[in-house]
Amino acid sequence: MKRINLAYLLPNFFTALSAFFGVMAIIASSQQKFEKAFIYIVLSLIADGLDGRVARMTNTTSKFGVEFDSLADLVAFGVAPAMMLFFAAGHEFGRFGALVSGLYVVFGAIRLARFNVTTGELDPRYFIGLPIPTAAVVLSSWIMLDLKYEGGLSLLLEIGALFLAFLMVSNFRYPSFKKIDFNKSVALKVLVGIILVASLIYLFPIEAIAGILTIYTFYGFVRGILNYSKAIKKSN
Repeated sequence: MKRINLAYLLPNFFTALSAFFGVMAIIASSQQKFEKAFIYIVLSLIADGLDGRVARMTNTTSKFGVEFDSLADLVAFGVAPAMMLFFAAGHEFGRFGALVSGLYVVFGAIRLARFNVTTGELDPRYFIGLPIPTAAVVLSSWIMLDLKYEGGLSLLLEIGALFLAFLMVSNFRYPSFKKIDFNKSVALKVLVGIILVASLIYLFPIEAIAGILTIYTFYGFVRGILNYSKAIKKSN
């Protein structure tokens, strides 16, 4: 009987955990417990970050793991934030709200499929299109900000969700941070940066997460627009 290498189970365990937290986020949203839903989505993000790293560290990457990870991502970062949006704001707009949540999930699925078929062909220093985990945390943090400050910006949230959906399937490039050269001087700066970010998240968790990831989201968009403008000027 063929023996099962337990090391192969570890990354898939984190993937399963990510999907589980995603389902918990959907249930929490349906019960109007949006703070819980947001926490579950962040926990999914952590579990999703761990599965790939554990697989690479233990040299247990597999085709099954890649496919399983994408399905888990669709639940945790596609369906969960889309349902959070619908229950928090989208239901006010009837079919339009349902359409926005549906499009967000569909575009997320396209983003995941494109990532899978282009892995290994593109520069690993960049993602093409906004990664779906980032889009999920940005969208859910925007929802939390609106609820916390009673902004009443439901329509703006719907438009924001469409913008994030567009960025996921766009060709804008986003830094992946997978190939950073951590020499001694860079490592010290990164450490200081992590401490400052952790301090901000400790003091203002929702505001800090929303602010940092929103800057990352618009960085790729603005950079892409500027590069496109330069290319047009050159061609003229």
